[in-house]
Amino acid sequence: MAIYLVGDIQGCFSELRALLQQVAFNANADQLYLAGDLVARGPDSLATLRYVKSLGQSAKIVLGNHDLHLLAVHAELKKVKKQDKLDALLAAHDIDELMHWLAQQPLLQQIGNDNAYMSHAGISPQWTLQQAINQATFVQQRLSSSSRKRWLSAMYGEMPNDWQQATTQEAKFRYTVNAFTRMRYCYANKQLEFEHKLAPPVVSSSESNNCHLQPWYELSPTLNKVPWVFGHWAALMGQCSHPNAYALDTGCVWGNHLTLLRWHDKKVFTEPAHRAE
Repeated sequence: MAIYLVGDIQGCFSELRALLQQVAFNANADQLYLAGDLVARGPDSLATLRYVKSLGQSAKIVLGNHDLHLLAVHAELKKVKKQDKLDALLAAHDIDELMHWLAQQPLLQQIGNDNAYMSHAGISPQWTLQQAINQATFVQQRLSSSSRKRWLSAMYGEMPNDWQQATTQEAKFRYTVNAFTRMRYCYANKQLEFEHKLAPPVVSSSESNNCHLQPWYELSPTLNKVPWVFGHWAALMGQCSHPNAYALDTGCVWGNHLTLLRWHDKKVFTEPAHRAE
């Protein structure tokens, strides 16, 4: 059995199929871990979701920010964005079934039996591994419950950005969603920061006030002992300064390429975008 991990698909289903053909992926023997953001911006979010769902236990998914936003749109909490190209998905006959399945998916996955993990954006530098596991479970239980709409409505906003200030269940839910699905940089005190998306170094001659920002993976003590796979940060283009961090979002939806990591030997496979945005 081989374990493969793939970066943000974002509806680029043609590239996903080609990448899996490259490695002769066998759903009966292999496992495919998906780093979140299965949908939005690409040409075929519907086919992507249907295919991944059809893989059953061979697919191990973590939710990304675009996946969560889709759930909020389906719950009529947010309006669909034209650039997300979700009309076909939202009009599909099996949309309710797909959204029920999507809402059951976690924010965190252990990779096989290894002491290694995957989440869409990373792990908050303010958390231990056990705290991250606990908080991922906390969110998953609420999103998969009958009160999903209430919790989806509570996830929007950037505060609190400090775990110590998350004193209510709603605040802990919001912080957890943000840490697992939106985080890139943090302040030196490990508080989350959401404005900057460029690859490090974020500091330039005109941005000297940003010298206190660091990538989350340079601040997390967990990564000194635990390998972590993440997507979300396309600007990194797979390049990461921490030897235990594996960045898999390489901006396929923006015309770059889709990236697949074979876990046992860390070999990387890529598939160029089939159509540029």
